[in-house]
Amino acid sequence: MHRIWQGLLAGAAGSTALNIVTYLDMVYRARPPSQTPEQSAGRLADRLHLNLGSEQAAANRRSGLGPLLGYAAGLGAAALYAAIAPRHLGRPLATGSLAVLAMLASDAPMTLLGVTDPRRWSAADWATDIVPHIAYGAVTAATLRALAPA
Repeated sequence: MHRIWQGLLAGAAGSTALNIVTYLDMVYRARPPSQTPEQSAGRLADRLHLNLGSEQAAANRRSGLGPLLGYAAGLGAAALYAAIAPRHLGRPLATGSLAVLAMLASDAPMTLLGVTDPRRWSAADWATDIVPHIAYGAVTAATLRALAPA
């Protein structure tokens, strides 16, 4: 159980890194924020038959739920990794494993909900997704290493 808590802490650090890299990309390229988190929240609420309220209230709730889904993916991916991965993988393997796990945790639900289709992504779309997830993987792996007993 202790290792899962370490994973949650590391996932929080990694999720922060992912968000920072994403926001820096938005600033650098002057690109708008992705609408996929909000769309995912809306589709998930629809599938679960959840009433998010009036049109304005539902839009506001989707705006809050979208990022929360992202944090759940980041925390969950790191907790799962911490629970099942060998403790002392090399940094590149740990970083890559965590990046892929986080991408699956975020992109698979969006794909299953019909919000996106990675088969139709451009190279720029893939870079926009991969680079922040590599930052997530690197920071999460480093944090897990720092939290592990010597």
